[in-house]
Amino acid sequence: MLSYTGGIVLFAAMLHASWNAMLHGNRDRFWSMTWMSIAIAAVSAFVVLFNPLPARASWPYIVASGLVHIFYNVSLVRSYRRSDLALAYPIARGSSPLLVTLGAALFAHEAIGPLHALGIAMVSGGIIAIALQGRHVSRAGALAALTTGATIAVYTVIDGIGVRLSNAESLSYTAWMFLFYALMPVLFVATRGLAPLWAPLRVEPRSVGLSLVGGFVSIAAYGIVIWALQSDAMGAVSALRETSVVFAVLIGRVFLRETVSTARWLACLVVAAGAVCLGL
Repeated sequence: MLSYTGGIVLFAAMLHASWNAMLHGNRDRFWSMTWMSIAIAAVSAFVVLFNPLPARASWPYIVASGLVHIFYNVSLVRSYRRSDLALAYPIARGSSPLLVTLGAALFAHEAIGPLHALGIAMVSGGIIAIALQGRHVSRAGALAALTTGATIAVYTVIDGIGVRLSNAESLSYTAWMFLFYALMPVLFVATRGLAPLWAPLRVEPRSVGLSLVGGFVSIAAYGIVIWALQSDAMGAVSALRETSVVFAVLIGRVFLRETVSTARWLACLVVAAGAVCLGL
């Protein structure tokens, strides 16, 4: 992977950690994710008006990815409701690069060099070590986290193949895929009604604003990843993206004054070293 592309993907990882922190910091995460999705769908609708359509061959992948993303969003909200899943969630981020590498080899016939393979292993292993530091994860929590990791891997491989078939229209591909986020408010209203969606506009306008900002950050973060998937190995891109877990540790230490153990700092260093391998 070119160092320029790697640097851009690392920036996307920082953005990814930021919007997850915004989501996790909200008391009602389903509501917050819904407002994030409204922002994402609105931006996407604007973008598709001024960009050419992706090539016809990419459309099945756009539809499949959009639907998988909705499933992932619901799973993410549920994972933040249960403490054991919240502790285990980094396992999902750590396992997904390995699963993406396997999926890319099976479905896109992608080969990867020894140095990049080492980098992916270091990133994944370091992230999982971060997740397990001083914590007990139940079998059910670990299984759910691995299922989430598989979901991440599925949409990453879908997008990696789909964007390569889009006739170099990564922006348009991203926007059309993200239009499916309009289904999130539909799900919210179907399960809770319309009033709970609008009521916080009056009593918690700041939370609405943060959720909208989180949506903008989210579309930028994954849009960069899709752009990188056009030409770089899917497993390497995924591994760099998942360094967002390290950024989350840093955000927790600097802004939330959370304690970070020596072992966790060492795990972060392993992840950083893996990212360096991927950038070479």
